Amino acid sequence: MDLQCDQLGLLIERFQQRRPLRTGSLIITLFGDAIVPRGGTIWLGSLIELLEPMGINQRLVRTSVFRLTREGWLMAEKVGRRSYYGLTAAGRRQFEKAFKRVYAASQPAWDGAWTLVVLNQLSAELRGEARQELEHMGFGGFSPTVLAHPGLERAELNATLQEINALDDAIIFETRNQESFAPRPLRLQVREAWNLDQLSVGYREFLEQFRPLWNQMKKAKRLEPRECFLARVLLIHEYRKLMLRDPLLPEELLPSDWEGRAARQLCRNLYRLAYRGAEEWLGEYAETAEGPLPEPGEGFYQRFGGLD
Repeated sequence: MDLQCDQLGLLIERFQQRRPLRTGSLIITLFGDAIVPRGGTIWLGSLIELLEPMGINQRLVRTSVFRLTREGWLMAEKVGRRSYYGLTAAGRRQFEKAFKRVYAASQPAWDGAWTLVVLNQLSAELRGEARQELEHMGFGGFSPTVLAHPGLERAELNATLQEINALDDAIIFETRNQESFAPRPLRLQVREAWNLDQLSVGYREFLEQFRPLWNQMKKAKRLEPRECFLARVLLIHEYRKLMLRDPLLPEELLPSDWEGRAARQLCRNLYRLAYRGAEEWLGEYAETAEGPLPEPGEGFYQRFGGLD
């Protein structure tokens, strides 16, 4: 594959060398980032063509799509001899929960309050499941049975616990605002509870990978649509994985040299640079049963605080 942007070629090569390749995860990224805003469905043949430059062959795409369908992420519609795929309702809910964090403009201001969930009264099996779900929501473990989060919406917490039948036996406390939002003992507890050191390494690697691509693309006289599309998919795929691990703690609780700040700015800047070319590529090479993908909805242009 010929690329004008050699930094993009290096990123694609690095992706191809990973084992396992996790094609299904990349397909979910592609659906969430590019297909959902433009109607939500795509012809399987278009999906194969879009992913071919990533080094993913037809057989691997078909196998991954079949697995995602079986797992309840995707649903299929047959029109003649062609198959068209879209996210299921459950898949869309998972997508919205994860991608809302990815495209947020900024963190809301924190008032110093905390939400605490005590799991002592749950069975051992349900306690483990509840802890896992809460950690996915950004909770940190202050003890084996006490998890905490600064400023989470109560409705979201209740809905998550209700889904796993843990709401009735969980004990939930909400603290008042504190005069000192983040005294030293609390900052040390936060670093341990959320393993910020490990997450910081991930952000540092992200910056090392995508800064050279940003520098090269912003200096280019013309951005090729195909390269914009590939850059955008890789960017969001890698950033989404970090967002799924990031509790999105308030600024007051984060280290002064937190790499997540620079990573968010880089992701926003590179996305704004590449999105037009990527949309042009999608409009030309991706099809639904009715023809080309429809134009993105208004919500698409609100990503990262506004794309225009």
